[in-house]
Amino acid sequence: MITLPNAVDIVDVVVGLPGPTSDISLFREYRERFHPNQRFKADLAYIGEELITTPIKKPKNKELTIEQKELNQQFSSKRVYIEHRIRSLKIFRIIQERFRLNYKKYSKVMLTICGLIRFRMGTLILPQEICLKSSG
Repeated sequence: MITLPNAVDIVDVVVGLPGPTSDISLFREYRERFHPNQRFKADLAYIGEELITTPIKKPKNKELTIEQKELNQQFSSKRVYIEHRIRSLKIFRIIQERFRLNYKKYSKVMLTICGLIRFRMGTLILPQEICLKSSG
């Protein structure tokens, strides 16, 4: 899931295929959708990707410095918003449990749930004719 800063809106959702696929593999597959200089912020699953800023990983058998811990704290305080959006998806239990319908419908269900989340956030803009019909 890709969001605007502070997760004020969902920009893009990539629905994976059945079976294990790493987040970084999905990112690399869909990278060309974005401007070549577009920068991203992500968790440690994306470490090593040059256009993605990640927290500082603790070195093996060592500790992070106080400055590094503070930088990670600042980074986490900005990422908390996207974690709240992911939590919104988990409320619908689509990404934490086995999907029991035909896997070909998974993408439609996931995008519908994202639409419901955007509607709840107030960022989904409905076409004018739908708004007029619903108001009576």
